[in-house]
Amino acid sequence: MKVINIKRIVTASILMMVLMALPVHADEMTTVNLELPEYFNFDDNYYTVYGGPDVTATLIGDNEFSRGDEVTLNVNLMNKGVVTGFESDDEADDNSDLEQKIQQTEMGYEAQRTTAIGIVAMLVSEDPNVRVKSGPQEAGTLASGEQTESPVAFNIEVSKNAPAGEYPLSLQLYYGYQENVQIDGDNETDLGITNMEVGLWYAVGQQMQDLTVVVEEEADFEVVNVTGELEAGSEGLLRVVYKNTGEEAVKDATVRISADDPFSTTDDQSFLGSIAPGETAEAVFRLKVDETAVSKVYAINSEIKYEDTDGHSQISDTVKIQTETLPAGSSGSGMGQYIGILVVVVILAVAFVGVRKFMANKEGNNGKEE
Repeated sequence: MKVINIKRIVTASILMMVLMALPVHADEMTTVNLELPEYFNFDDNYYTVYGGPDVTATLIGDNEFSRGDEVTLNVNLMNKGVVTGFESDDEADDNSDLEQKIQQTEMGYEAQRTTAIGIVAMLVSEDPNVRVKSGPQEAGTLASGEQTESPVAFNIEVSKNAPAGEYPLSLQLYYGYQENVQIDGDNETDLGITNMEVGLWYAVGQQMQDLTVVVEEEADFEVVNVTGELEAGSEGLLRVVYKNTGEEAVKDATVRISADDPFSTTDDQSFLGSIAPGETAEAVFRLKVDETAVSKVYAINSEIKYEDTDGHSQISDTVKIQTETLPAGSSGSGMGQYIGILVVVVILAVAFVGVRKFMANKEGNNGKEE
């Protein structure tokens, strides 16, 4: 009867220790050197085999995003590992039939060296503008030529202040793989090797691959100046200067405000036109302030609708306008009206006095003539 006793020398604790302690520095597989236990000897090891797993990653879908996006990156893994060579550690001519059979059996096991076992993937970003929110992800076991049935998913967040450009991400891969094989047996029969023992020694491989995400060029806006005198109980003009602080020019830009209490308006839009990066444009709004408005600084929300360089219609993030309301009459408009009325009265009075003098002189002259 054929009996096979397989000894597997790999532990989860060793793998976990490696995952937490060792960095990855190259896209080619590197091996964590672990000492063999004393009872695992290779006195009868017939082959030294070279090669191993080669796990490559491909980003699925678009890698271009906008500022402030929170997205999921889907990564496909494929094992392209091959046995690159082997050498015999024993002379075949000197081997018995049993040793030759063991040698053939060992070669069959050595072919499993290219399988990546229990793959763990970690995505790392060194730039604070792109933050990886997902921890390590398990990707299962891949034999040579196999790929993941479903992609490995990582959630990332792009900062609202991220400059446009490329951002590298490091995908770090860890897995176990078969490092070496030891086979022994009592005898070779027609049924095979009796009491065959197979010792499998596993090591930990590690790889790194760079992935790239792109933050797209786009327009961005901020308010750089606000002027206007808005009094409680009256209507006035609010002038707002917007600056394009982004990397992309816009055209046909129109700004719209949301006038909440204490403001009201029937004129909530203003045309800005084309604005290149770094340029400004002024918007003018006519606002009425409620007579019960408290004198303080208010924030008015505004949004800019524009056409980008690709001809697509876009709407900006909310841009706040900070403006202050004044108490009724504090702008001097009431005093101006009073002064205007006073001036008219003075003019009329002077004119009346002049007419009276003119009439008096005329009557006096008429009397002398008589």
